[in-house]
Amino acid sequence: MKLEFGRRTRGNVLKPVRIMVRPAYREEWDDAMALAWRTFMKFEAKDYTPEGIESFRDFITDTVLHRMFVMGAYQLFGAYDNGKMVGMISLRNETHISLLFVDEKYHRIGIGRRLIEYVSDYVLNEEGHRLITVNAAPYATGFYHRVGFIDTDTEQTNDGIRYTPMERSIT
Repeated sequence: MKLEFGRRTRGNVLKPVRIMVRPAYREEWDDAMALAWRTFMKFEAKDYTPEGIESFRDFITDTVLHRMFVMGAYQLFGAYDNGKMVGMISLRNETHISLLFVDEKYHRIGIGRRLIEYVSDYVLNEEGHRLITVNAAPYATGFYHRVGFIDTDTEQTNDGIRYTPMERSIT
């Protein structure tokens, strides 16, 4: 699926950004986790204790998680600009958004929203569910509210990771 988003400056020329969203290939796992780590460290790490940062690093480098992805039990989708991964979203247990990150150069042009829409369509049409959930980081709660998620509980902390449980109905 190709989508055209807002515009970004390249030199002195404004160009439309055409992003392809699709399932990630096996060989793209490392790129996705590197994107998650870079973006986490830039925007989210300040909201976490050293324990939380270590917990996040342990999660994205977990070999069991990678094996689950290879076996098809953990879905990973990417947003690509000319073949380069600029955004990623992953699902566990068919309906739970596990990771969602967009490269900082591509923030605020609709890629995160498009990834949510893509995964919502996938969850509805491929998995047969009408609800998706997420444990939103403090940095991302406003974004998730803007794309239709509602809080299902107050902010919590587990292994140093702060999050607000949320859900969104898929129609």
